[in-house]
This record gives sequence, structure tokens and C-alpha cells, in this order.
Amino acid sequence: MSGGSKQAPQEEVLAAGTVCWRRVFDDHGDARILVLLIHRTKQRDVSFPKGKLDPGESMPQAAVRETMEETGLGVALGINLGTIHYELSGNRTKTVQYWAAKVREETIESSTFTPNREVEAIEWVPLETARKRLSYKADRELFDVFLRLASRDLIDSFSVTLLRHAKAEPRRGSGRADHLRRLTPAGEEQAEILAPILAAFGPRRIYSSTATRCLATVAPLATLLRKRVRAKRSLSQDAWDEGDLTTLRRRIGKIVARGKNAVVCSHRPVLPDLARELMQATGSRPGAYLNASASLPPAGFSVFHFSRHHPDAGILGVETYPLEH
Repeated sequence: MSGGSKQAPQEEVLAAGTVCWRRVFDDHGDARILVLLIHRTKQRDVSFPKGKLDPGESMPQAAVRETMEETGLGVALGINLGTIHYELSGNRTKTVQYWAAKVREETIESSTFTPNREVEAIEWVPLETARKRLSYKADRELFDVFLRLASRDLIDSFSVTLLRHAKAEPRRGSGRADHLRRLTPAGEEQAEILAPILAAFGPRRIYSSTATRCLATVAPLATLLRKRVRAKRSLSQDAWDEGDLTTLRRRIGKIVARGKNAVVCSHRPVLPDLARELMQATGSRPGAYLNASASLPPAGFSVFHFSRHHPDAGILGVETYPLEH
């Protein structure tokens, strides 16, 4: 039996981007959606803002950074639209993760975009004509996901992120009461890494258990965003151990009713109940996805997406990030 040389495994190039959109109104008060397309200089094509990850960068961070660099627009990530894959030269493949991203009018007015070596122009086009302007089949198929959500008025979304606190001192041997346990040095590093990733989803409010380890986990995020942390005993393990689910349910109900992006930091045994309350508050269907979204390692988090105008449509999507460190 003759042997042959094995083909080297393909190198995967990771990238991330956004489908930016805005809602405008005509003289009669009728609304329509415009989508942002970019005309790339070198490739001479029409696509969406996207780019490769920098070393050590997460997909969400890259999507926000690349959008700013290519368009001059600062955005927060909305619903996850999916991933596209395609072949590159040199035995490589490219994987690109996309999110919808609503752009505010004041953001457009403050944009500093100028044509450059990478992007020669950006263009806002009507929703119904954007698809045929795209140069690539993979982009058109991804945009079909956006179109399906927009056709049901679900593209304008908000997110609630459930976050497990970072690595903390062991329960035994710390010499402190459980709620006073601190983060380990590794946990403190996790908290710093988390901050820019969570910030990519544009949280407007930060909620935390009153436990020291939870407050320390969200402290770098609060500093980065210049927001205060809303410490709630109802999110703590102490309250959960006492069987107090009524205040937990009320808290989640208020967060969903606000319809604003939020981060909720709590504890491993509390997370499944938090996920169930999100499900029940929005009339979502139960399923294995719910347990998976709450089974998080230290510093792991899950982002739940909901329709801003139709929260009763339920959970539109969940993306889970088991922070690797």
C-alpha cells in the first residue's frame, strides 16, 4: 500500500462585521429602513463593513471596531445574523460573523468618514434594493436573514446579557463570608478582558448581585462605560438560597419591560432561574437552549435578544460566550 503526503489543514481566518441600518421618515410620516453598503477600493465590490480580528480580539469587539474604522460610525451590536464561510487562496478559509446594528441619526451626523485606500464610498440604500447591490452570494444569503426579521418588524432589538461572575476565591479557606469572597488574580484579569467584549453590545444598565465577586466582575465594564452598577440583593445567591424567587421575577420583568440593553451579573445556581424568567417574561418557548445558555463557566455570558417593539415575540436568539482564559 503506497502512502501519500497528507494535505495540510486549512488555515481559518476569522473576521466580523455588521449590517448597519437606520429608520427614516418621509414628509408623510411613513417610515422606511435604509441599509449601509460600502464600496471597497481595492476589490471594487459592494459589501458590508467587516474585517479580520486583531490578536486577542473577540468577534464582537472586531465587529464594532471594523465598523468604526471603515465607516466612521460607532455602533452597538444587535441581533446576531449568523456566520458565512468562504474559501481563500493559499489553503485558507474565512469565517465572518455578522450582527445587525442600528445607527442613530446623531451618530451619522458626527461620522468622520472620508474615502480612503480601503473604502472609497459608503452608501445608504433602501431595504428593498440593497440585496441586488451586493457583490457576493454569501452576503446576499446573510442579508436574507436580516430581511426576514425586518419583514416581521423584529430587527429593532434589545439584549439582556446574563453573566456569571469571574473566578473567585474558593468557598473554603478564604476566611470570609460567602458574599464577601473576592476575585482571584485570574478572575480580576477575566473581568478586565470581559469589559470591552460586553461593551460591544451597548449595555445601558449594569445590574449585579450584591456579592463582592459579582460587583468586582462588572467594575471594569462600569468604568469603561462610565455607568454605575445597580446592586440588587434579589440577584444574589443568598436570596436564591432563601427561596426568594418573587423579587427575582419582578426584577427581570422590569428589565424586559424597559426594552433597553442590560447586563445582569449573578451566580451559577441562580442563572438557570434568570434564564427561565427571561423566557416566561417574553412568552418564549422552553427548550434545551435555555439550559445551555445558563451553564456558564466563570466569566462566561449569554446574550439574549428580544424585539424592542414586540417583546411578546419571545427570544429571537441567544449567543453564548464561555470566556477562554
